[in-house]
Amino acid sequence: MSIELCATQPYSDQKPGTAGLRKTVRTIAQPNYLENFVEAVFRNVPELNGACLVLGGDGRHYNAVAIQTIIAMAIAHGVRHIVVGQHGWLSTPAASLLIREREAAGGFILTASHNPAGPEGDFGIKFNVAGGGQAPAALTDAIHATTRSLDQYRIARIPEVALDILGERNVEGTRIEVIDPVDAYADCMAQLFDFAAIRQWLDTHRVVFDAMHAITGPYARRILIEMLGAPEASVRNAEPLPDFGGGHPDPNLVYAAELVQEMHCPAAPDLAAASDGDGDRNMILGPGCFVSPGDSLAVLAAHLNRLPGYREGLRGVARSMPTSRAVDAVAEALDVPCFETPTGWKYFCNLLDDGRLTLCGEESFGTSSDHVREKDGLWAALAWMNVLAISGQSLPELMQAHWQRFGRHRYERHDYEGLPDAVADAVMDGLKAALPALVGKHFDGLEVTQADDFAYVDPVDGSRAEGQGLRVVFGHQARIILRRSGTGTGSATLRLYLEYFEAEPAADDAHLRHLAKIAESITQLCARSGRDGPDLRT
Repeated sequence: MSIELCATQPYSDQKPGTAGLRKTVRTIAQPNYLENFVEAVFRNVPELNGACLVLGGDGRHYNAVAIQTIIAMAIAHGVRHIVVGQHGWLSTPAASLLIREREAAGGFILTASHNPAGPEGDFGIKFNVAGGGQAPAALTDAIHATTRSLDQYRIARIPEVALDILGERNVEGTRIEVIDPVDAYADCMAQLFDFAAIRQWLDTHRVVFDAMHAITGPYARRILIEMLGAPEASVRNAEPLPDFGGGHPDPNLVYAAELVQEMHCPAAPDLAAASDGDGDRNMILGPGCFVSPGDSLAVLAAHLNRLPGYREGLRGVARSMPTSRAVDAVAEALDVPCFETPTGWKYFCNLLDDGRLTLCGEESFGTSSDHVREKDGLWAALAWMNVLAISGQSLPELMQAHWQRFGRHRYERHDYEGLPDAVADAVMDGLKAALPALVGKHFDGLEVTQADDFAYVDPVDGSRAEGQGLRVVFGHQARIILRRSGTGTGSATLRLYLEYFEAEPAADDAHLRHLAKIAESITQLCARSGRDGPDLRT
């Protein structure tokens, strides 16, 4: 075997964000850019030598090129078994599941999640550790430090590996196993949910799943159509395309507007769902009804023990700090622990591995359980189908019953995108400086009871994460949160979160509109940024 030590120069911008390294395709395609990052991972995860590696991605542009590079570098670094999805495809939750099932030392997942794809779009790469979870901060910091001093990388000079043919082959002593990317995941879903009940429900109800021309298309077709018997029309945009069909693969009220509009028509389906580029996000809709991510997490928490894979009940639940406190009310009623973590799925992983959680979620359309160590969009859609199948209620009826029992947490996220870094910093710094003087102040009948920069101490390993978002809390009544997004590839995005609790659900969102005015008076977000309002409201 010919292994080359190739000379390179470090790049200064390879610091992983919330979920790996995300850059434009043009940036990733620079000479040695991808190789440098992959080399840094192998140097900091020596246990990959002689072990199993899982590899796959969401099929976006540059996915095929990157996979061949990683295979060649894995062989050069002594990986003895590579499990790769056919065509180089693996959804993020499926990759996490495979890492766990195969007891792999880790896996590379190639995705920029909900970011646009294509030659002018984005690309991403992240490393998930043994156990299937995202790399912890200590590892990503070490990887970043290595990228800043690299002068060479190792790669095996081998022919391109055919990834369209299932089966095993030996390449220079490394076993390369090309698998059906859906099989293991579909088997897992069949164990977690009551497929018989869902099949019966589908006899008289209609469901639509929009895969947005991204990775979940093959997964949704296999499970919904082939296993559950739903009509062919139930899965839309099912073929994964390198540019996701030119659309924005983010399942929300803006980028899935056609589906949202359909759900407000007289002949709307009983349930609609959409997932994102790599299959980890979800949006849930009913006839005339959008289920906010916080409400989705809370409703599933209230009903999960009725599903086959969760009969033992909830060990605990968790949400990211900006996520609405709707699930907190359910946890209190069920007398189970509820954890509040920073944004980023990796912060749930220690709690999951320690057996403290069954269910977790975050406001950015992410929900999942302890079956994997990533959020899981199709899992959430199946969970909702199962809950509806056993409840005998329509989705709007289920939501109304939930709010009557637990109250309603009105919630919105306002995204201010494309801000110059200096402007974003000025907004954040201005609010941070004002926080100490806010406690005790009143704003139109709401008293500030807490104002801080959220910090988190992991109850499992004692690690501390600081600077995780600025929050202004008005007791149990309301919250205003401002944080900088960690998932962009250029400029800055600020996210403003508004939450207002209604013990008796109101007919409209007047309370939220009022809270938005208070938020502007406190944060000066529009005034400092020069914007009239958010670019995206979800």
